Amino acid sequence: MTAIAATALANSAANSAPLGSSANPGIANNFMAFLQLLTTQLQNQNPLEPLDTNQFTQQLVQFAQVEQQLRSNDQLETLVALQKSTQASAALDFVGKTVVISGATTHLGADGTTVWTFSSPKPASATVTIKDSTGQTAFSSNYAINSGRQDFVWDGRGTNGQRWPAGNYTMSITAKDANGQTVAITTDVQGIVDSADLSQTPPVLSIGQLTFTLDQIKRVVRPVSDAASAAASLFMDKL
Repeated sequence: MTAIAATALANSAANSAPLGSSANPGIANNFMAFLQLLTTQLQNQNPLEPLDTNQFTQQLVQFAQVEQQLRSNDQLETLVALQKSTQASAALDFVGKTVVISGATTHLGADGTTVWTFSSPKPASATVTIKDSTGQTAFSSNYAINSGRQDFVWDGRGTNGQRWPAGNYTMSITAKDANGQTVAITTDVQGIVDSADLSQTPPVLSIGQLTFTLDQIKRVVRPVSDAASAAASLFMDKL
């Protein structure tokens, strides 16, 4: 590239840049400047050693490829921005709704009630144990459980009947079938989403002190009334 051609490109880029833009607006905005560069090169080439026209063709092709790539990058950035906006809207929509997510730890709120959901492949005799965040056992009892998905509603009272404070509690279930074989039990937690943090990517939802992302939500359920909660807590026959 000759000095004259380089100067022409710089001047054209500066003239084509809008007010308030950076000094280097980018190659995607300087296609006309590039054409002026080629014209300037042609006008100022050595007539005794003319430049190969194939070089100009190659430069045009290379410039078009670079410009296409830059425009693709701009479109990807737009798609990413739209995805973030969609995720933020979806996260806000979950605030105040009751959701079920994978896990064994949930938050016991000020109302003193929390819900776990678990699934058993067959009827079994099970021991349900609930521990606080320090590992201290708050509740433990034996039940006869049915096959399929079931809810376990805990009213926050320990084995001795005393109420435990609000906080995070973890439930574990050990179960055996009629033949004494161990039965694998999967657990989920259920709670009301009380906030959505849109400053993180992806957005983070919270139930009490528990945080999770949208992809961890397995189900959205209708709020359970107090009477229904009391009835649901009796879904198992205590042994």
